[in-house]
Amino acid sequence: QVQLVESGGGLVQAGGSLRLSCAASGRTFRRAAMGWFRQAPGKEREFVAAISSSGSSTYYADSVKGRFTISRDNAKNTVYLQMNSLKPEDTAVYYCAGGQDLGQYESWGQGTQVTVSS
Repeated sequence: QVQLVESGGGLVQAGGSLRLSCAASGRTFRRAAMGWFRQAPGKEREFVAAISSSGSSTYYADSVKGRFTISRDNAKNTVYLQMNSLKPEDTAVYYCAGGQDLGQYESWGQGTQVTVSS
């Protein structure tokens, strides 16, 4: 497993941008598929984006497609989520997750709050 720590959350106005980072420890990061999820108050956790271990494949929820970009830097053991054109409905706690394969996540971060004001 890898240990994950998110950062970069905050308060932003609608239309603004934020970049989330997820720093991973452990030698297995380069072989791990990584994902971002979010959970808004009173709602279930939902998938946002995912990236394969090599970074060659990415996947997005329809609600963020065209606005968010997931990327990774295996030399820095870090995965990123660039969020543009933010909307109030993007307000949530964002979690980073890692696992042996896409959709199979064993490790989770503690989450970082993103608040988008209208």
